[in-house]
Amino acid sequence: MSTLLSINDYISGLRTGNIAVLSKAITLIESTNVDHKKLAQQLIDEILPFTGNSIRIGITGVPGVGKSTFIESFGMLLIEQGKKVAVLAIDPSSNISKGSILGDKTRMEKLSVHPNAFIRPSASSGSLGGLTYKTREATLLCEAAGFDTIIIETVGVGQSETEVSTICDFFLLLMLAGAGDELQGIKRGIMEMADGIAITKTDGANETKAKTARAEFANALHFLPSHTSGWVPEVKACSAINNTGIEEVWKMIEKYVRHQKAKGAFEEKRTEQNAFAFRRLLDEQLRLLLSTKPGLANKIDQLEKKVSAGELSPYSAVKNLFDGWEF
Repeated sequence: MSTLLSINDYISGLRTGNIAVLSKAITLIESTNVDHKKLAQQLIDEILPFTGNSIRIGITGVPGVGKSTFIESFGMLLIEQGKKVAVLAIDPSSNISKGSILGDKTRMEKLSVHPNAFIRPSASSGSLGGLTYKTREATLLCEAAGFDTIIIETVGVGQSETEVSTICDFFLLLMLAGAGDELQGIKRGIMEMADGIAITKTDGANETKAKTARAEFANALHFLPSHTSGWVPEVKACSAINNTGIEEVWKMIEKYVRHQKAKGAFEEKRTEQNAFAFRRLLDEQLRLLLSTKPGLANKIDQLEKKVSAGELSPYSAVKNLFDGWEF
């Protein structure tokens, strides 16, 4: 890691929108170094008063749906409207090398070089939910640096992808025109979490298929539990290549935000997300504490082997681990 800045340099750099400092700050919070973690914690605490003023949009979709192409077109539209856009692109990590593909920045050619845009690819490193453990903190840093629209692109559709809703204000699900059997295969949990759906690649021969797909998804949404705020998810059709329908997707998001704020649901969701972040970090720290406690790591390993071999039930193993502890 490059030379660390002082806490004041990090803060002043972020407050003036210095992209280089923002990049270094995100690298700092992603570090596993103990000293770096302490500095990162202090930095997050210091910049909290300057956060929370953005719209956080989570975007996921089936393979081949064109997430990066959509995000570039969508991001450029927002920039044309005077907004500052940050994209946190979560790349799948290799199970063998633990490296990251990190291809999004090369696919978003216009957005990546625009002065009012910031793209940060980060390896998921096997993290569930399609998000890195530090995605929330990176979002706060981007907000402190003056970005008013944060786009979080997740790894892809899967059961654990639903965790994206714990960090975003609006969850956008991208689907392909001519969905057909794909409607049957998509995870119900993803559909339930979606605040809106966009049918991509609605151009050329796909336009007719897109209208059919739009009707299918709109119909499917009626069979899912309604949002507690009363919001009814909408389905839009768009083409990132032709730049058609992209503005309608943004208008849908703006409509959602107005609706949520009028119902008091916007801030309520943010409050719930803060509590979730606390619980998640608490779980992480408790596991770390258990795994580093002298003698306990071996006991956990032995119990896990017995559970794996069918010699002990998971419940009995955990009870065995905590018997005699005082809290």
